[in-house]
Amino acid sequence: MLKTIRSDQLRLGMFIHQFSGAWLSHPFWRRQFLLRDARDLEKLRSLDLSGIVIDTDRGLDVAAQAPDAEPEAAVPMAEAPAAVPAPPPMDEPIVLPLPDAHPALALAGPTFQEAAALSRQAVRQAMDLYGAARLGHALDAGQCLGLVEEVVQSVTRRPHALISIARLKSVSDYTYLHAVAVCALMAGLARQMGWAEPDIRQAALAGLLLDVGKATLPDDLVQRAGTLSDEERTIMRTHVQRGHDLLRAEGGYDERVLQACLHHHERLNGSGYPGALQGDAIPEVARMAAICDVYDAVTSDRPYRDAWDPGEAMRRMARSKGLYDPTLMQHFVKAVGIYPVGALVRLRSELLGVVVAQGRGSLLAPKVRVFFSLALHRRIEPYVLDLAKPGCADRIADLESPEGWRFADLEAQWLTG
Repeated sequence: MLKTIRSDQLRLGMFIHQFSGAWLSHPFWRRQFLLRDARDLEKLRSLDLSGIVIDTDRGLDVAAQAPDAEPEAAVPMAEAPAAVPAPPPMDEPIVLPLPDAHPALALAGPTFQEAAALSRQAVRQAMDLYGAARLGHALDAGQCLGLVEEVVQSVTRRPHALISIARLKSVSDYTYLHAVAVCALMAGLARQMGWAEPDIRQAALAGLLLDVGKATLPDDLVQRAGTLSDEERTIMRTHVQRGHDLLRAEGGYDERVLQACLHHHERLNGSGYPGALQGDAIPEVARMAAICDVYDAVTSDRPYRDAWDPGEAMRRMARSKGLYDPTLMQHFVKAVGIYPVGALVRLRSELLGVVVAQGRGSLLAPKVRVFFSLALHRRIEPYVLDLAKPGCADRIADLESPEGWRFADLEAQWLTG
């Protein structure tokens, strides 16, 4: 049940449904959240808000008055309750559910099970991290490094598993899994470039925090499925400066993390923002972040756009002119693969399959799960073909467009491989 109250009526355990007034009048990223922290309560009470809408079905109601108390001035109701449900006791935690996981994650086979479990754990930690930024809390670099360390270790054990799993995003967890995916991609790229272990962790931390400035923007703007107006696009672009300023004010962050946060939307030809920097004027870590950020974005389904096939994304990005550092792009291709996990490929033998793992010693010879015969024009019993195995005469002829085939179970083919 929705009810509008004054800020001085707030108490811990209430569920904030909406703020009355313009979004610029408050620092909170999400409009809906459970009020669990005394610091948030104090901040809300200090704001100049015309009213706050609470949901009494998802949290506590206004405290009952004593019978002889002087009634307070009435506040208009967003929706007048017919009956007030009994509030849960204060010592009973109210746990907000995780965003819905992508349904394909349930299909993960043994190769990807660890990465799938880490991705769900990472979503929770990323939610807490972005939530802290939204509420103006500390973003301690040491606490962030806990998640970064797990991601780096996962990338070390299975270089392509977490990167591939993190492409499978639902609408509700895109922001968080994108942060985790870019974290993993930055770790893999830095390792490929020969960075020392401490520096790899800083690159991964930069990937995790690239978009933390979006936590200070209204969620209806960040999650917008349609085209943004010029004014909205200008506001959205402020996330890089907001994130940079937030981390710098906190202190304790490596300068490379700050550079990546501020400049990951710069492009070599000067067409990016916020500084329209060109070439080597863009810090190297920001040029790395630009590649990792775009690759994960274009290979993930969004409400307004279907994902690119990972192989096609790699091909388009490598061929683009003036956007990405060509030397770093070569390192990225080596880190992720010419034919990344999940890419649909056609073999010389006129078979179709999806890449399930990178090959030993050759970017051109990955492991492929074959499941369709072009000669027979039908499905065949799936099997894994290691193109790098001695004696294997087959090779990849070209990438295939998933849109042209519309295999409904393409994700299952590589996830279970």
